[in-house]
Amino acid sequence: MYVAALKATMRTMHPPASGDTWVGLTVDTLPIAEAYEWAVRADCGAVVLFSGTVRNHAEGREGVDHLTYEAYDEQAPIKMNEIAVEVRRRWPNTGAVVLLHRTGRLELGESSVVVVVSSPHRPEAFEAGRYAIDALKASVPIWKHEVWQGGSDWGTGANVVTAPHDVADQSSLQRSGGTQ
Repeated sequence: MYVAALKATMRTMHPPASGDTWVGLTVDTLPIAEAYEWAVRADCGAVVLFSGTVRNHAEGREGVDHLTYEAYDEQAPIKMNEIAVEVRRRWPNTGAVVLLHRTGRLELGESSVVVVVSSPHRPEAFEAGRYAIDALKASVPIWKHEVWQGGSDWGTGANVVTAPHDVADQSSLQRSGGTQ
């Protein structure tokens, strides 16, 4: 039943009628403004929004023309929900969590992923948002196929992580220049 409800979100991409977590996949344009507005809470003074967009280059690849995202449709929303649960465990005062990802073909400048976190204070909102996007990229079964001038291939830099909580210090390691 849980997966069926998530499949409906994939087609419609509307916020849930209740609760503080909105996760989903869609082939349609991501509802960025709606996600932001949905995350605003009277008890939260901070809303952090991250939108990842398609750019014209990737690691070692110039002239990227477009991307195509594929996902394990039944598992990706479940993993996204696990990330939201972990966000709330680490930052208990979190208000709303939104994790939305596109699939299919995306052109330059289009948003492929949106993460929104609201919290009473900005430090926690920024930390939780950074964690959420890092965990999503590392643990959700979504794959990126890049098409550039002269070729195409699956995206570089993919991580394999078994659970969202395994992402623990990835963002702090990146900031300090360390490796995992």
